[in-house]
Amino acid sequence: MNSFGQKLRFSTFGESHGTAIGCILDGVPAGLSIDETYIQSELDRRKPGKSEFETARKEADKVEILSGVFEGLSTGTPIAMIIYNTNQKSKDYSNIKDVFRPGHADFTYFHKYGLRDYRGGGRSSARETAARVAAGAIAKLMLDTLNVSIQSGISQVSEVKASSFDYESAKSSLIYALDTSVEQKQKDVILKAKNDHDSVGGVARVLIKGTPVGLGQPLYYKLDGVLADAMMGINAVKAVEIGDGILSASTFGSQNNDAIRSDGFETNHAGGILGGISNGEDIVLNVYFKPTPSIFKEQHTVNKQNEELDFSLKGRHDPCVAIRGTVVCESMAALVIADMLLLNMGSSMSGLEKYYN
Repeated sequence: MNSFGQKLRFSTFGESHGTAIGCILDGVPAGLSIDETYIQSELDRRKPGKSEFETARKEADKVEILSGVFEGLSTGTPIAMIIYNTNQKSKDYSNIKDVFRPGHADFTYFHKYGLRDYRGGGRSSARETAARVAAGAIAKLMLDTLNVSIQSGISQVSEVKASSFDYESAKSSLIYALDTSVEQKQKDVILKAKNDHDSVGGVARVLIKGTPVGLGQPLYYKLDGVLADAMMGINAVKAVEIGDGILSASTFGSQNNDAIRSDGFETNHAGGILGGISNGEDIVLNVYFKPTPSIFKEQHTVNKQNEELDFSLKGRHDPCVAIRGTVVCESMAALVIADMLLLNMGSSMSGLEKYYN
């Protein structure tokens, strides 16, 4: 499927080395002020080629709105946006035309469809996530009117972990580091991997503040389930934690429960979600990215004829895909929360009466 969401639904299109990528976002209420400068600024955060810690592919990622906006306001009809590809080097992939790159979707796409676009991975490329960021920027504009904010940053690169989380500081960091005390070590790890023709994994931490109590549609559209679905749908993501996540499995209920007082919860081990429904506390996610599978070391693989061979990759690739991936995590979180807010409007008769009376 190429679509996501229920009340706020978006579909993306395009390939890494095609003419363009883009999205159609349906369900945006009429009258939302559409700040195109802000949308572009979000894309600028994700776009490649900004520093030595990212792929050298330089794309302007200039977004163009084709429909759904008139005189600066959403019209309530589908918003279509397009981003033209301008810096493809398809010849870099000629040597893998009949070869499956280890760690990539080449093998599975070919065996599922019987063919594949080998130029940069085609549809399976993380290039597609630029369209998600464009859609997510509009979702953020919606959330801003309701005082809901979403921030993120890199908490871990390889074994170098943050011990504090400064989301404002992360905005000015070349690798979106949350902890300045370990930022240089994280940068050093990335550059060493790059110089060794290798890559390295990382963890993005997402913080959602201001969500009301009651978001989530149990039992089969739980808020934490949909957030995990959204994050796992991002290229290279291999695990997602809500709140304490894996740590919860090694504690006792007396330690893990969040005690409640008249003024709120004493702790937030649950990460802002109970029973699949938001409880009003901050929602905290940790999103784990594997190392970029595109590396420049000789590797073992097979070709379409299942013949074994060794090959070396060409091209331009991120040494740590988690860096730009953290921006995509924010965008997907925004789309989920905005969708849940729209779904929640009809969860009780009082909500319907408030709107229609």
